[in-house]
Amino acid sequence: MNKSVYIESSVISYLTARPSRDLVVSAYQQITREWWQSELTKYRCYISDFVLDEVSRGDSDAASERLKVARTFKKIGLNETVLDLVKEYNRVLDIPSKAQLDLYHLAISVGNGMDFVLSWNFKHIANAYVREKLYEINSKLNLRTPTICTPEELIGGKYE
Repeated sequence: MNKSVYIESSVISYLTARPSRDLVVSAYQQITREWWQSELTKYRCYISDFVLDEVSRGDSDAASERLKVARTFKKIGLNETVLDLVKEYNRVLDIPSKAQLDLYHLAISVGNGMDFVLSWNFKHIANAYVREKLYEINSKLNLRTPTICTPEELIGGKYE
């Protein structure tokens, strides 16, 4: 059976955004498009209502494009484990109040048993500090931590 991937909002944003003039952002956009074309079908992909909330913000035309993509995936959601994890992650991770939805992305992924979390959000999700702390918390709680990675890191694998 294919592995599961929680697709966080930043990935959908990079996929659907107008080409950037910033070289790094442009590279992330290209990598995202390549992942979408060559890798997407290798996985069972999921989003949450929090992804839908985030991608629906901003310019209405851009939001419409993001929502069109996001709505093609199955939704996973809140359960008691997720709500408990949000509280614990909030206590341990240093994520500012304006980025609290990132706690939900992480908790939903763990609480629903995802294999991977796909994100370009280096500040609050796809960074070494968060990965390490998340693993520590989840180990103490006997929960499996999904692999948090960028589309670039999830190219070419054979997960069957």
